[in-house]
Amino acid sequence: MIIDFHTHVFSPFFKENRAECIGRDSAFKTLYDSPTAKLVGTEELIRNMDEHEVQRSVIFGFPWEDSELFRRHNDYIIAAIEEYSDRLTGFCCFSPLSKDGAEETERCLNQGLRGVGELAVYESGITAGVVENLKEVMGLCLEYNALFMLHTNEPVGHMYPGKTPNTLLQIYDFIKAYPLNRIVLAHWGGGLLFYALMKKEVRQTLENVWFDTAASPFLYSPGMYRIAGEIIGFEKILFGSDYPLLSPARYVKEMASDGLSVDQQQQILGLNAERLLSF
Repeated sequence: MIIDFHTHVFSPFFKENRAECIGRDSAFKTLYDSPTAKLVGTEELIRNMDEHEVQRSVIFGFPWEDSELFRRHNDYIIAAIEEYSDRLTGFCCFSPLSKDGAEETERCLNQGLRGVGELAVYESGITAGVVENLKEVMGLCLEYNALFMLHTNEPVGHMYPGKTPNTLLQIYDFIKAYPLNRIVLAHWGGGLLFYALMKKEVRQTLENVWFDTAASPFLYSPGMYRIAGEIIGFEKILFGSDYPLLSPARYVKEMASDGLSVDQQQQILGLNAERLLSF
């Protein structure tokens, strides 16, 4: 079983009005200004899933600041999970800075979405203001037993479109602020997982946190899967392709090359996600 926990889909509106959307949202411009940055819809995702034997994908849109844009995008996600209920699970998405985030969260969870994410702040990082602004959203996630996915990235190394100025302390403080929420940190949590080796506090703080593998082949050597599993437990790792950035086959090949057992690969590729989504 393969469950892809991290995929992005866009409706025809966004593909047909790409230039307009770039002008309306600076973060979208950063990630999708290049003509090589792909925008795909659910039909393309389903075809890719069939090609790579992916049984289910978690889908979400983009953290738009404009409420008209994020409502339109979330409506597309809602329609997609209704059409492909046996293949797709949807999360709602919006800017963590939006004053309408809580209202949108409740609207979307009431219409069948199972979580909130992938939320990101591309310009300021995860500031104290962001943490505070999401207080009501996180409360709704607890009330509806919904998951929450946060965009994170490593604070060192090479620059690339979408790399935010977040720090590990910001990520850690966010988790500490919401210890009861089940949180998925995208992109290996920016490397925060390595601090689970510390003797005090960190492992307990990460008790309700999972880490996805999105963009791993661009960021880390294949040894990351084995090392991360040894540090935080293989049960804490969720396969996420960041499709259409990368196809699932790239990850499967890397896991196999790293000497993971079949059981460990199966945990990462689907079993962990199945358990997490079976709430």
